[in-house]
Order: sequence, then C-alpha cells, then structure tokens
Amino acid sequence: MGSDKHSAGLLPTLRMERVRTILTHTYPYPHEHSRHAIIAVVVGCLFFISSDNMHTLIEKLDKNIKWWSMYIAWILVAALYHLPSFQSMGLDMRMNLSLFLSIYISSILFLIVFHIIFLGLWYLGLVSRVAGRRPAILTILQNCAVISIACCVFYSHCGNRAMLRDRPFERKTSNWFSFWKKEERNTWLAKFVRMSELKNQVCSSWFAPVGLASDYPLLSKWVIYGELACNGSCPGSSDEISPIFSLWATFIGLYMANYVVERSTGWALTHPLSVEEYENLKKNQMKPDFLDMVPWYSGTSADLFKTAFDLLVSVTLFVGRFDMRMMQAAMSRVHEGAQQDDLFYDHLSEKEDLWFDFMADTGDGGNSSYTVARLLAQPSIQLSKEDSVLTLPRGDLLLVGGDLAYPNPSGFTYERRLFSPFEYALQPPTWYKHEHIAVNKPELPEGISQLKEYDGPQCFLIPGNHDWFDGLNTFMRYICHKSWLGGWFMPQKKSYFALHLPKRWWVFGLDLSLHNDIDVYQFKFFSELVKNKVGENDTVIVMTHEPQWLLDWYWNENSGQNVSHLICDYLKGRCKLRIAGDMHHYMRHSCVPSEGPVHVHHLLVNGCGGAFLHPTHVFSSFNKFYGKTYECKASYPSFHDSNRIALGNILKFRKKNWQFDFFGGVIYFILVFSMFPQCKLDHILQGDSFSGHLGSFFGTVWDNFVYVLEHSFVSLTGVVLLLIMAITFVPSKVSRKKRAIIGIIHVSAHLAAALILMLLMELGLETCIRHKLLATSGYHSLYQWYRSVESEHFPDPSGLRARMEQWTFGLYPACIKYLMSAFDVPEVMAVTRSNICKNGMQALSRGGAVIYYASIFLYFWVFSTPVVSLVFGSYLYICINWFHLHFDEAFSSLRIANYKSFTRFHINRDGDLEVFTLAVDKVPREWMLDPDWDMEQKQPQQLSHRRKYPSKWSAAAGQQDPVNTVRVVDHFVIRQNEKPDFVSSNGSVSR
Repeated sequence: MGSDKHSAGLLPTLRMERVRTILTHTYPYPHEHSRHAIIAVVVGCLFFISSDNMHTLIEKLDKNIKWWSMYIAWILVAALYHLPSFQSMGLDMRMNLSLFLSIYISSILFLIVFHIIFLGLWYLGLVSRVAGRRPAILTILQNCAVISIACCVFYSHCGNRAMLRDRPFERKTSNWFSFWKKEERNTWLAKFVRMSELKNQVCSSWFAPVGLASDYPLLSKWVIYGELACNGSCPGSSDEISPIFSLWATFIGLYMANYVVERSTGWALTHPLSVEEYENLKKNQMKPDFLDMVPWYSGTSADLFKTAFDLLVSVTLFVGRFDMRMMQAAMSRVHEGAQQDDLFYDHLSEKEDLWFDFMADTGDGGNSSYTVARLLAQPSIQLSKEDSVLTLPRGDLLLVGGDLAYPNPSGFTYERRLFSPFEYALQPPTWYKHEHIAVNKPELPEGISQLKEYDGPQCFLIPGNHDWFDGLNTFMRYICHKSWLGGWFMPQKKSYFALHLPKRWWVFGLDLSLHNDIDVYQFKFFSELVKNKVGENDTVIVMTHEPQWLLDWYWNENSGQNVSHLICDYLKGRCKLRIAGDMHHYMRHSCVPSEGPVHVHHLLVNGCGGAFLHPTHVFSSFNKFYGKTYECKASYPSFHDSNRIALGNILKFRKKNWQFDFFGGVIYFILVFSMFPQCKLDHILQGDSFSGHLGSFFGTVWDNFVYVLEHSFVSLTGVVLLLIMAITFVPSKVSRKKRAIIGIIHVSAHLAAALILMLLMELGLETCIRHKLLATSGYHSLYQWYRSVESEHFPDPSGLRARMEQWTFGLYPACIKYLMSAFDVPEVMAVTRSNICKNGMQALSRGGAVIYYASIFLYFWVFSTPVVSLVFGSYLYICINWFHLHFDEAFSSLRIANYKSFTRFHINRDGDLEVFTLAVDKVPREWMLDPDWDMEQKQPQQLSHRRKYPSKWSAAAGQQDPVNTVRVVDHFVIRQNEKPDFVSSNGSVSR
C-alpha cells in the first residue's frame, strides 16, 4: 500500500483517486449546470401529465410497499451522499438533504404551534364549531414534506442568491427567447439541451427576490437573508430576504389560510363535488371491493396468527373433548323412526331430471371466487363442442364441499370472502337482511308453503377443516342459521345431511371435522338411512371435504374408518361416485375392472372453487384404494403444467410473499451476528489474480462457518433454532433420518448465503474506509457540516435561529441534529468498525454496541431479504418437483388465482348421471359494471335467479370474461342401471 507503484491487489486496481477526480464536482457553488436535471423533470412531467400513469402507479402500490420504498430510499440516500459525487450530486445532495430536514422540522414545529393556537381559539368560542375537529397528524407531516421538497427543488436550480451584481449586460437581459436568434439556431435538440438561459430567466424574473428586509420593519427580525452572488468581492452583508424563506412562508401561509377558511366556514366540508371528482367517485364505485389472495407467508398478517391460535385451541380442546356434531345430535328434536327434517331432504326426488353443481374451497381471493360464482349464477352456459353448441342450464342445487373462507372462520372472512362474491354473482332477495337470524328453517319466500314448491337454486354445504378452526361456531351462525347465500336458498339446519334426488340418486354430505372421520351419531344416522330408505338399486354419491383416497396414499395413513365401514359394509357397491375438495385442483380416477366387488367406481376431486392452486403431478402415482386399482382419467391442470408452475417458487416467491422479508432478514442477521466486524481482510483485497481473490474470499467464508459452530454464541443459537424449525418443517411422511438430512442441507444453504452477504458488506465498508470515503467525519457528520456552512449560505444577522433554540428549550436543534444523524448510518458503521478493529470490542460501551449493530442491521437486512427468499423458494421448488414434498407449502406461496373450475351434474330422464367439469384457465383481475345487468329492468319483488343477467360485474376486457373463456375439461357418464365390472377367475370381464 505504501509503494509508489501500483500493486496487483484488488483495491489499487479500482483506481479510486482517478474516479474521484473525474466524478467530483469542480464547478463553483451554487451550481450552474443543472440543465440535465431540468430536462429529466420536464420529460417526466410530460410523461405523467400526458397519461394517468402517476395516479395508476400510486393506486397500485400497497400501503406497506410505500413504506418499504421510503425505507429503501432513506438508506440509499444515506449511503449515496458519502460516495464520490457525480458533478452536481456531490455537495448538492448533502446540502439538499440537510436543507430538507431543517425545513421539515421547522415546518412541523410551526404548524403544531399554529394548530394549538387555533384549537385554543375554538375552546374560547372565537371560531366555529367545526374548528374543534383535530387535524390529521399524517396530513401535517405530508404537507410539511411537500413544502420542504418544493424549497429544495427551488434551491437546487436557483440557489439562495440575494441579488445579481456586476453581471454582464448580455447575461442580465437574456431571456428564454434568446436561443432562437439566427446565429444560435441549431438543431431543435441542441436548443432544448441548452436550458441554462431558461433557468436563469425563471430564477431571476419569475421567482425574483421579494425585496429588502428593511422594507418590512415589523418582519425584519423574523426572516432569513439570502446570500450574495456576485463577480469579484461582495463588500457588506445582504439585506435581501431569502427567496427560499419567502417560498416557505408562502406555502405555510397558504396552508394556514386554507385551514382557517375550511374550519371557520365549513366551506370545504359542505362544498359540492366538482364534475371531475364526481366522475372519479362514480368510477371507484363501479368496481368491486374484492380482497386479494391470502398471504400465507406473511408474518405480519393478524389473520394468520388468529388461524394458528384457533387451530391450536381446536386441536387441544375440541378434538377428543368437545364435538359440535354431538351437540347437533343432542339438540335435535327427532325421535326414533320419525321424519328427520333436520338432516334428510327429499323435496327434489319427484323431479323428472335435475341439474346440480359441485364446488369446494372457495372464499380466498375475491377475483377467483367471483369467477366461479358468476359461472354458477348464469341461467345457462353455452359451450362449443366440435360443430355443435352445448347448453348447460344452471343447477337447481349447489353442493359446496367445505373450506368456505380462508385463512380462518370469522364474521369478516365469511362476509368478505364468501358471501360478498356470491351476492355480486346472484343477489339475495330485496327483503333479506344480512343481520337476520333464521330461527325456523326453511324460511321460504312469501307465497310458497312447501320447500318442494320453490323453483329457485338451493345450496347445501358441508364444513371443511378451516371451518372447524373455531369449533364450527362461524359455520353454524352463517350457514345453519341464515337462509341465503347470495341468491341461493339454504334450507339446511345441520353440518351434515342426506339428499334424495330424482331417479333413485342420493347425496350423503358427511362432516369429517378435524378427525378426518364421521362421529358415531353421524354414522348411526346414515347407516339407518341406508337400511330404511336407500333401495337395493339406488345409487349414492358420497361427498366429503377431504379426498381420503389421495391423502391416505400420500401420507401413508389409513383414516376415515367409519366412512369406510359405511361405504363397504352398508352401501355395498351402491356408492358409484365420491366427490371431495380440500385439494385445490381437479382429478378423476376410475376403477380398473378386476376380480371381486367394487365399493366405489369413480373418485372425483374438485377444490378449484377460489382458493390457491394445488399441484397434480405430486399425486400422479396414486392407483390403489379399497384394495382396487384406479387409473387417472383427467387432471386439471395437467401433470406437465403443474410441474412447470412449481418453477415460480424460484422466480416469483419474493414478489408473491414480500412480507416474508421481515422475518427472513432478521433470521439472516442473527446467523451472522457474531461475525461482525471482519477486521482482517488484507488477504482478500491484495490477491494476485481474480482466482486468488475468489479463493481467499470463499476460504474466509469457510473459516467463518467453522467459527460459528465452534466459538460463537448468538449465531450458533440462531443456527440451532433454525435447524430445529427446518427439520420440523419437513413433512412427517419422510423418515427421521431423511428429515434431518434435508433440514441440515436447508440450513447450511441459508448460513452460507448469510456469511457471503456479510463478507461482501464488510469488504464494501473496508474499501470505502481505505479510500477515505467513510470514517472521516465521526458521528453527526451531516449536522456538523450543515452548521459549518449554514451561516454562509443562509445568513441570519437578526439571530432568528438563536431565538428559536431559546424558545423551544433546545428542542429545535436537537430534532434537526438527531434526524440528520439518521442519514449518518454509513459513517456510524465505519467509525465504530474502525474503533473496534483498533481497540477491540471492549472499547465500546453498551449503548455504542447497540448503535453499531442497529446500523449494521439496517443495511444487512435489505441486502439479505432477496437472497433469503431466493434460497427458500429454491428449496420449495426442489422439494416439490424432485421429492414430491411440500405440495401445500410450495403452491400456497405462489397464491395462484388461475385454473378455477366446478363440476355440473345432470340426472337425465333415463336415470343416468352426466358429469361436466367446467374450467377457466385465467381469472380476470379487473371488473366493471355489467351494462346488461345495469340496463335490465328489475322488479321490486323479483328474485334474482329469474333475471336474464343476474351478475353485477363482468370482466373489464370482454374476451377475458369467464362466460366467454369457460371450457369443458372432463366429461363422462355414470349409468344408473350399470352393474359393477369385475374380472372372473378365468380372466373374462363380467357385469
């Protein structure tokens, strides 16, 4: 380092002195070369004015993303002004930053005093009653920020000049039309680039200084003066009022005047909306207020914490101790042998034919749930089939297979994620009140005496595992004690039921609770129903929430013993179809002809009612159930598409789950906490070649890896805790040995990534320190620099600042000092790091150590968050596609709203069951008021299912509307009188 010759090390090869010489600003201050910034501002303004891009951008930004952007901007600016300047960005950035903070604090203190005085006047009765409304603190902060930015922008381009003296005549009289002179006529672009004359005209004429302080005797001691800008020496001091101060006073005065008028006369509160504001308000009302998909990896979501708590309570309290199904049986007023109206419904059995629908797992994202609900509500769906058009009428019955709202059952999730989309799709009757509780169900519409007389769509639902998280309380309140799900009538009273359909078809809706099985009372009801009412030639559809055939195969379990007993020993081959949800995809398996009786002919899973997508390729090897062989006849999405979609965990995990960053960054910081600072980095910076640098770098990483395991305390504790979590996170279907191996590899990847990031950050700090870019000024460097130049650029001969410090008891300078210190984070890191490396960690006080690690965390957290998401997303991708693990975790992270479907059944006049599975590949994200629905005449007492256009919203892009994009992904027929196939002992297939 001390040699005059350039060594081969990494640090000298950067040639930082040459970079500093080239990039450092050499123009006099204030700057005269900000035309590039002006051009950028003009072009940006034209871009945003010519379209509504700015409004659209702000509207699409989530509130949390806005705060995230502010945090990134803060630490970026804090680091940037310490680096070599880029012409006008050097001193300009430091001055503007300190000026912004000073004006910001001054504005806040001034407006707080103003509001206190104004509230005092209201208390004394000197202003109107509306003045008593407290001002919004956030509004004050936003206004102060806007005022401060405006002053800084003006200062960047015009400075704080008091007057122009001894300027050449040509410069004085120049105006912004002068560059159109014939001798200066050049290309249009060249004339546009030469913006200095326009800037001078704007600064000297349009925003000229307001005058001398002596012209305003009463205000002469309450103003800041401008600095002199002249050629040669400038004897004496300026008496001109600072243009920055006058601009600030103007903005503050406008705010105060507007506030006084608003609160004193009420004008702003009662003034009618303008036409433009009315159109914007109407436009916002023309869009549905759908909720987004549930962020399962959000550590900041209160719903997820409530879900975990409810699940813990449900598992420890309700499972094995209290069961709502037992309560339902106890509360039932049914006697032995009597008509069980609470559980058995036969009002549809006399129809000649019947259309009915099945869906499950709705109540997640509003767009996806409404897409399915809109299709279910249509009077008919027309589909192109080869050269003909297939028309499928709306179902008279809707079966919902559980998991009605995510992530937990509550009044909010049921109302916003379940009822709201369905009510938009098919409105409830006008007389229906949402708060109404149905005491004596079914509460039929006026003029209808029996349930069989009602010809509108009806709905029966079973609960899923998510509905049981609160012990079935919300399900009972919103389903069993209410009469309408949108325009679908709900006559059911209990969480399980039996439906007698036309042509000797039955539906058994089972409630598996969290046990994955039916309880004894439920088994008794269905077994007696099979004995007493289900005929030998009848056919039963068994509906459960979970597809036990897939989950038992995947987890290598044998659940649902009572369900199996009911199907195998009581139905005895009469169950030709089992339908379920829980898995958010569509799969159908059919039994392969074999020897012996077949208990279930077809297995159908369709959980695409609105929740995030689940993979299908994980279950591609399933083929055994109840001792019989099954083959997959259809899957949606296909195995290939499912495999491809999983790649999104690498590419999109952070985009979909940016809230995961909050915990991921903290975890990485704990893993390397004991490694800060790295004082011995010479062997990396002074290597002989790139391969030497690289070898030294990874050698240091390995040394730190070993140090963590052998010597550290905080980091090792973090590693052990993370390892326990990682091993626990691996699905239990894997052996303990494999779980430990997977967990160790997973944690090792995270630890290696954290150590690499730590070492890169330390190398950056070391490089800046050696080239005197950091650790040159000490703590509070920005505040000390500003105080050293404040009197030069903002003269204060009247002592206004000193009086403000005295009146605020030192609060004013203290606020500015510590706010500016927030932008000294890189300097704090560098100074403290140098002190530790020189004198050891014991040289730091406890407070100094806290400040050091806090400053390190602010930057390391930002650097680590993209990496932790990349490593974790890669882990999920490898597990789901290579080992078929984490099918739930790997796809809930993607929050895919597309690939939605439901199944429509038709019992025809011959007694055969036609099955159509309808799907939409892409769910619309933008909706508008359906013009057909809006223009259709609506009778006051007319039920919504009688309308031609029942749904309120249609896709903003007509070609993306679900009605236009729906297609058939599976179609098959189950014959009523078809006997089960089996293979005889001689190998022939018999019926």
